[in-house]
Amino acid sequence: QVQLVESGGGLVQPGGSLRLSCAASGSFFRINAMGWYRQAPGKQRELVADITSGGRTNYADSVKGRFTISTDNAKNVVSMQMSGLKPEDTAVYYCNAEIISPVLGRRPYWGQGTQVTVSS
Repeated sequence: QVQLVESGGGLVQPGGSLRLSCAASGSFFRINAMGWYRQAPGKQRELVADITSGGRTNYADSVKGRFTISTDNAKNVVSMQMSGLKPEDTAVYYCNAEIISPVLGRRPYWGQGTQVTVSS
């Protein structure tokens, strides 16, 4: 069984920084990509950033230049450093990974979500 466990998040003032991390565990062959999505109240879940196993990154326009995604492939961990946070970044942030496992093959997995609140 594959699990994604997130850490980080919390309350921060506008302009502040936070770091989110997500670790994948369980029985699997390979992680193709990992990333972060977010969902604000009343809005659809949206991609924030993702990174492939080869290191190619992709960012939402709204976070370019402020957020940086990275991975530790040896530890199956994806992290996202968030700087210059704005109130509109407030949302529940979900870790996502495309993982190939022996039982289910290739499929996406989701973390439980972590709250990020940007407020003075």
